[in-house]
Amino acid sequence: MKQKLIIGSRGSELALWQAKFIKRELEKAHKHIAVEIKLIKTKGDKILDVALSKIGDKGLFTKELEVALMNREVDIAVHSLKDLQTEIPAGLKLAAVTKRHDVEDVLIARKKGTTIWDLKEGAVVATGSLRRRSQLLHLRPDINVVELRGNVPTRIQKFLESKWDAIILARAGVERLGLKKHISSFINKEEMLPAVGQGALGIEIHKDNVFAEKVLQALHHEATYQAVLAERALLKELEGGCQVPIGAFAEVKSNGLYLDALVGSLDGSLTFRKKIKGTKREPEKLGKSLAKDLLKAGAKKILEEVYQSVRLK
Repeated sequence: MKQKLIIGSRGSELALWQAKFIKRELEKAHKHIAVEIKLIKTKGDKILDVALSKIGDKGLFTKELEVALMNREVDIAVHSLKDLQTEIPAGLKLAAVTKRHDVEDVLIARKKGTTIWDLKEGAVVATGSLRRRSQLLHLRPDINVVELRGNVPTRIQKFLESKWDAIILARAGVERLGLKKHISSFINKEEMLPAVGQGALGIEIHKDNVFAEKVLQALHHEATYQAVLAERALLKELEGGCQVPIGAFAEVKSNGLYLDALVGSLDGSLTFRKKIKGTKREPEKLGKSLAKDLLKAGAKKILEEVYQSVRLK
């Protein structure tokens, strides 16, 4: 008789893709287990008419999943790692991180091949991300940025029915859902740094669930884990959440761990960006170190202004 493992997942198309992907991989790696998916609605799924930055992002897409883990209603919770807060609740742990998908953001415009630089002066671009807004306005101060919420297919449909010139989404989500045909161009990381953890899946469990932890090791990708540990340590040190204009990308290479990060103002007029190289054996130390460098350079003032602005809205 097969042993049962229950995955807790949000109900959006992308969350379901992620849960089904983990289910397939686990059943492929372990013939003795049967995996079920249990749908759980989070606060972020219920409030769709308010900007994410105005709701407050602590556990926005994760809290209800974590409650289910604590209550042993599910064995594992699958998250887009960029949605998972840097402080894991007591009693839970991040048990595995999957190999990362390409991390870039993508531009979806009216014509194939259109880049940020091809958009007309004063073009209207939609995004729900303060990180994207900040970096886009830094590159193109003339652009008019408008708010966009919803899951990936909904955002694309809203764009197709609108008069907007373009929208910006994460490459991973668009490609995982088979919607690559809508991509006009990839935005390289030099122009727009991704969110912390973008492109990777984080699998959370109850710390005492030995069975779940053991079977998940087949899916764990150590190089991605080291990279996202550095990024998440940076974010934690900056006291930032996923709705703050902070971008970061870490990568393990043969000669060490490289981390590139930025903090930007809401209007894009001011950006602090720094890079660092260190050992992959101490990813969190590297992340903290770069965060401190950014704060010293002037990022602290930007972050204070961002939090004040978000609170006042």
